[in-house]
Amino acid sequence: MVSSVLPIASALLIFGASEVLGFTNSATDNLAVYWGQNSYGATHTSDTANWQKNLSYYCQDDTIDAIPMAFLNVFFGTGGEPSLDLSNICNVNDDAVFSGTQLPDCSFLASDIQACQARGKIVTMSLGGATGANTFSSDSQASAFAQTIWDLLLGGSSNVRPFGSAVLDGIDLDIEGGSTSYYTTFVSSLRSLMNGGSKTYYITGAPQCPFPDAYMGSIINAEGFDALYVQFYNNYCGLSNYANTNDWNFATWDNWAKTTSPNPNVKIYIGAPAASTAAGSGYVDVGTLGNIAQAVRAQYSSFGGVMLWDASQAYANNRFDSGVKAYLTGGTAAPTSTSSHTTTAPTTAPTSTTPTSTHTSTTSTSTSSPGSCGSVSAWVANVAYTQGNQVLYNGDLWTATQWNYAETPGGSSGAWTDNGACASNAAQAPVKVASFSITTTVLSRTTTTPEPMKVVVPVVETQAAAKRSRSFKLD
Repeated sequence: MVSSVLPIASALLIFGASEVLGFTNSATDNLAVYWGQNSYGATHTSDTANWQKNLSYYCQDDTIDAIPMAFLNVFFGTGGEPSLDLSNICNVNDDAVFSGTQLPDCSFLASDIQACQARGKIVTMSLGGATGANTFSSDSQASAFAQTIWDLLLGGSSNVRPFGSAVLDGIDLDIEGGSTSYYTTFVSSLRSLMNGGSKTYYITGAPQCPFPDAYMGSIINAEGFDALYVQFYNNYCGLSNYANTNDWNFATWDNWAKTTSPNPNVKIYIGAPAASTAAGSGYVDVGTLGNIAQAVRAQYSSFGGVMLWDASQAYANNRFDSGVKAYLTGGTAAPTSTSSHTTTAPTTAPTSTTPTSTHTSTTSTSTSSPGSCGSVSAWVANVAYTQGNQVLYNGDLWTATQWNYAETPGGSSGAWTDNGACASNAAQAPVKVASFSITTTVLSRTTTTPEPMKVVVPVVETQAAAKRSRSFKLD
């Protein structure tokens, strides 16, 4: 039966004769899960059994509703064509590229994409990600790029389609830096092409929770998006601060959806890490996330569901995705008493410039006495600290006097108090991700809103059958 159904579903999708069955954008129990960057493999290099699998592996049940593939990370590469990186599954180093380009031929994934679509899931392509360096120089360039995306990934035609005959269901914007000029033209032009297509296409975005988002704010105000996967982690407004009405700001996003968004039916998702190693901060257990989702859904009509980063982390974390879906579709009842959460978070945060750094794990919450290093971690630029957090910097122990992000200890901001030289300097070197040596490069950028970084991880060689894991999204 399966062998006869899948080819038919695939043919319908190839020729655009049918819309994706099963996905409803207006639903309030959707689960979107990013796939493509092998986040678990990047932080667990020896546990290859749990590294990211091919796409169809995550479509064998009804848990996940939307899968943004991450990332198409180069807009204008060799030969004027874009490029993409799907970590250990498909990339420019391990797979053939189209002649005269650096666009990998991932056409072997066409059947996976079509199988997921046949199960009622939408599969989209996330643009941007780690580099944060994709910009447009003019309206005409932005419009032309919309045509390129249409031809290579969606309903158009090209001889360099990276996923072959598969027709994706839309695009997701994950803008991490650089100028956002002319992005509205890109979105508008792409939407016009989508409106003329033979099936429904979707445009989503993944802003940080501080409002307004430093990079996407002007774009989502000008053009209609179908859904926003707001990243409620690695920031003061993250899930771990849900109980603090001055920090948790879903109300602000709900208000934006109803009063500012060009699409009044836009859906707002709670973006969450699928495991503690999937983000620098903001991870909460499945029960906590499930209860929060149920409470938010009961209060805010813009709620569309939950987004998780990422599939590999969710599956390795005891099927975190399945647990969240259970709450979205019923599950344990939401708390009987919740606060109104009508107070919005500040719209701006301290201006900061993020330098290149060595990435470490999570923020330390050590309560070591002044001068005693204990197990305090070294300060890093791409982690948000709260009052009382302690770090090591230049051999001294420092304590945060306020919430801060990318504020160097000893700097003019006064965000840190020097507690003096450490009794032990053993922990001065930056802590590396997991237990192996790994260096990350964070792109410098200035922002008026504290945002988590995407980092690019150099290739880690392995004798395992799986391909290499290079880049992942640490939010």
